[in-house]
Amino acid sequence: MRRLASSGGRRGRGSGGWGAAAGGVPSLVAGFMAAVMAFSAPAAAAERTRLVTYTALEPEQLDPIRRAIEVAVPEVEIVWQRASTGIITDRVLAERAAPQADLLLGIAATSLLQFEAAGLLDPYRPAGVEALRPFFRDPNPPYSWTGMDAYLGVVCFNTEVAGRDRITRPSFWRDLLGPALKGRVVMPDPAASGTGYLLVAGWLQTLGEEAGWAYMDALNENVAAYLPTGSGPCEEAAAGRAAAGLSLDMRAAAEKAAGAPLDIVVPVDGTGWEAEGFAVVAGRPNRALARRVADWAASREANALYARSFAIVAYPGVSSPGPLYPPHAEARMIRNDLEWMARNRSRILAEWHRRYGAKVRRP
Repeated sequence: MRRLASSGGRRGRGSGGWGAAAGGVPSLVAGFMAAVMAFSAPAAAAERTRLVTYTALEPEQLDPIRRAIEVAVPEVEIVWQRASTGIITDRVLAERAAPQADLLLGIAATSLLQFEAAGLLDPYRPAGVEALRPFFRDPNPPYSWTGMDAYLGVVCFNTEVAGRDRITRPSFWRDLLGPALKGRVVMPDPAASGTGYLLVAGWLQTLGEEAGWAYMDALNENVAAYLPTGSGPCEEAAAGRAAAGLSLDMRAAAEKAAGAPLDIVVPVDGTGWEAEGFAVVAGRPNRALARRVADWAASREANALYARSFAIVAYPGVSSPGPLYPPHAEARMIRNDLEWMARNRSRILAEWHRRYGAKVRRP
């Protein structure tokens, strides 16, 4: 998985001068010109086409991306509608008979694969897509979506809480099962959060289904609550309300940069991950403009914006992870089957909810 964009010029009022003092024709002309200028900016704004854009990007990413799009494609006004990945996925599928979004941007690749299989995406290959890393290009014909970035699961571990309560820093996922962490762990709800789902899918792929569910049964004993967003668990850990928050790498780095007493743990036994991307929605009237935005979204300029938040982006040579980002994170990403994740999402979430739904914290 929005924010509204607004525009319109503002004209200053004259401050005296000969026309204002003398009256007559000069002042009439000045008054007429002021009226024309006052009405021209709203008229120009009204001529822009609103593109409803569903996104799961973090709130702080939205305004810089909106402004860059509206400079690159001045005919459009981006109207964000933001929610967590799971909520957006269910919404797009529910709207399939009458789509409400023109564009999807910052949406999990596993969700885009579901939409592609359902015929909900406009088959469009953005200009310049060949320059992107191959992994971020839609592998299935007809080409319908393009990757932007990748993010991965981490543990936000509060070192102050750990020191006070003598909790050992986890190195492996199994280290979260110890008695010292009982009731001290929070994690995203995978039905609402793409981060939650990548964690669950990662355990099932690396451990196998039987051992994966057994691991989650044991982890559930230590989980205080399952939260509705991927960022929430790291924010809880940063504030000291949890010892360990299972979250995503970019939020962990942001919280640590803001001064939170966090150790960012990328487990040695590997972590699940997800890619995000964009696509034009099929069957909407503003397809041509949405395609122009898609061209921009595949550009080096756009990827430079993504790289402000993500360590892994689609355009080669653009990423510049900050000093607080774990240097070994990308090496610990598991061999991940995104298509398997997309195909099995409904089944996995139903089983997960049956087992652990009682601890889901509602927004």
